[in-house]
Amino acid sequence: MPVNEVISEVTNRIVQRSRDSRSQYLDNMQDQLNSGPRRAHLTCGNQAHAYASSSKDKTSLSRTSNGNIGIVTAYNDMLSAHQPFENYPEIIRKAAREFGGTAQVAGGVPAMCDGVTQGQAGMELSLFSRDVIALAASIALSHNTFDTSIYLGVCDKIVPGLVISAATFGFLPAVFAPAGPMPSGIPNDKKSIVRQKFATGEISRKELMKAEMASYHSPGTCTFYGTANSNQMLMEFMGLHLPGASFVTPNTPLRTALTQLATKRALEITSLGNYFTPAYQILDEKAFVNGIVGLMATGGSTNLVLHLPAMAKAAGIKLELSDFDDISSVTPLMAKIYPNGLADVNHFHAAGGLNYMIAELLEAGYLHNDVQTIMGLGLETYTKEPKLIDGKIEFVPSSTKSHNEKILRPVSDPFQKSGGIKRLDGNLGSCIIKISSVPMEKQIIEAQARVFEAQEEVKSAFKNNELNTDLVIVVRFQGPIANGMPELHGLTPILSVLQDRGLKVALITDGRMSGASGKVPAAIHLSPEAASSGPISKIKNGDLIRLDALTGELNILEKDFEAREARKKDLTKNESGLGRELFKIFRENATSAKYGGGIT
Repeated sequence: MPVNEVISEVTNRIVQRSRDSRSQYLDNMQDQLNSGPRRAHLTCGNQAHAYASSSKDKTSLSRTSNGNIGIVTAYNDMLSAHQPFENYPEIIRKAAREFGGTAQVAGGVPAMCDGVTQGQAGMELSLFSRDVIALAASIALSHNTFDTSIYLGVCDKIVPGLVISAATFGFLPAVFAPAGPMPSGIPNDKKSIVRQKFATGEISRKELMKAEMASYHSPGTCTFYGTANSNQMLMEFMGLHLPGASFVTPNTPLRTALTQLATKRALEITSLGNYFTPAYQILDEKAFVNGIVGLMATGGSTNLVLHLPAMAKAAGIKLELSDFDDISSVTPLMAKIYPNGLADVNHFHAAGGLNYMIAELLEAGYLHNDVQTIMGLGLETYTKEPKLIDGKIEFVPSSTKSHNEKILRPVSDPFQKSGGIKRLDGNLGSCIIKISSVPMEKQIIEAQARVFEAQEEVKSAFKNNELNTDLVIVVRFQGPIANGMPELHGLTPILSVLQDRGLKVALITDGRMSGASGKVPAAIHLSPEAASSGPISKIKNGDLIRLDALTGELNILEKDFEAREARKKDLTKNESGLGRELFKIFRENATSAKYGGGIT
């Protein structure tokens, strides 16, 4: 099947737009490759330092002809998604020895949990942690003693930061080994109802805590389809995971076998063997387009619209919001996973999951098949799913039918004919909106503005019953330059309650919502931001605003708007406490949200 005309056109314009930067990147990678295997250029003293603690592997390491894996891990035991990584290094080391190689933990990277920091000052470091992760991973690999790499990371900013590092060290192979989602707990829709009842004072904090603990209850990734699970989808669509690896639960025989096989593959694709596959060959324009298609087909996280341009930039590729919008316009929405539906990722995986979806999208021409992956040439390999047979993994063809069409549908009969994310433009700037869970009749709103400059201000107004008419809630000074662009996930229950009361309500912000953005129209990542004197800084209470997700327009309908002066705000309160002092240089040098909002 030929590639869809729009997908092909977007790919070609990305190639043309990126021609100079990509060429420079490829030249850099070739210069690195010309140096040959890494360890061959270290002095004996250099090597002795690197091998001193590896008592079981010293002889093998000193040969330099055996592949050595650099493990970059985001393990900590505060994050349920990352706790399973505690034992991965030993699993990988043992497997590497079996396959004639070695493995060392090259270094660790921070991994913060947005679920813990939601609504707290620490959230102001969240987006910038992506850049810190990229920098830390690069320090780990800068020891230059590795022939290949395995990245251990799952959640929101962690995978994007690791991909930025993998692209920067693109002359090395890179394999991503996930941990998998926790088993299903309390249904996500019930959890949402409990949160709404707490917001309206109907239940106590004790009852809220009981529901939250029943939802987040064991090691593994949170089961809703937020940024963490969208990251896992992305790694599979881009060929950096083993096929079918994303949503296998932790601490199971299949999960362990996948980690062992990832180790074997990481060694097979070094420059020392016959299947050399450096990461730069995988991370090309077609791979990123495939990733965006996956994002739209699954109704994935809006946070990836921030992260994908930053990841692509590290590989010399330039992505723009128009690329996301055009791909979304033709990509069928095939999945309904919470918050877009009632199912969680475990239900999605059981219904056929990513292997079924990739097969459908390839057959219909929505994906590039002629791409390099860690498994070789062709995305078609990812239509197969792993089965543990007699203690070994075999990849078998996935089902040709969905096992539950309330969760996963074929391309011929999707939930929507277009994807879940749209671009909005107008006299307020450019932004995005996630519409995969917003009812069609709610996608157009024209109402007066109510302006806030902090999430807590909205909560106070709600508690005081001040939000009782149709309105567009504007929350500004929430962009990267202002305060690091924290998620405004705490607004979701309030917005949902207002809409359920029959009000027409929308959100406009230069900040971001959670990857679990819900059923209320939310125009987010508005650029330019208020701290850069963007148009959002000129909005006043009572201004009439029109948001039309169907036509992709966002405008303020006030004649004097252009002549107004931009509102300035004292942002010094965002500059101290919980480490924010150290991130001043990030805020001062952050790019616009549409370019990724970071410094790398």
